[in-house]
Amino acid sequence: EGQTMAASALSKVESVGVNLSNALEDRGLRRTATRMTVTGRIEQLNGAFTAEQLCRDLPGVGRATVYRTIRHLVDAGALCKLPILDGAPMYSIARIEHHHHTICSSCGAVGEFRHSTVERVMRSLAKEIDGDIVGHRMEIFITCNSCLAESATGKFSVHV
Repeated sequence: EGQTMAASALSKVESVGVNLSNALEDRGLRRTATRMTVTGRIEQLNGAFTAEQLCRDLPGVGRATVYRTIRHLVDAGALCKLPILDGAPMYSIARIEHHHHTICSSCGAVGEFRHSTVERVMRSLAKEIDGDIVGHRMEIFITCNSCLAESATGKFSVHV
């Protein structure tokens, strides 16, 4: 059973990797070794990350290459760029088509959600706005359950 779960997890990561690589190719970019190194590292990260974190994790890859690859992946819709209240933006793999984010203001943990009410509100607004809505995004800043539990016990740590 453990091997089946591991194989399933690996298969999921591989499919995400193919999507990241395809996103670059769809933008007319070649699959260079450095781009594959960047996308490979992104696939390995669990959750949101900053460009600087990726640069530190990949000392053999040029800083400009890391930033350009991230920008191409965001433009292609394969990565989400998340505004952070204080600090550099964070990025996460776009795992579901259209979605919104929760961001823990204590530890930076990022979650994704979809809610039909948000979409209903947008359809309603479209009737009232003078123009066409071409997109929207929503980030809800929260204190995640892990941080709430840690504050209740008096133990604090960063668990991104």
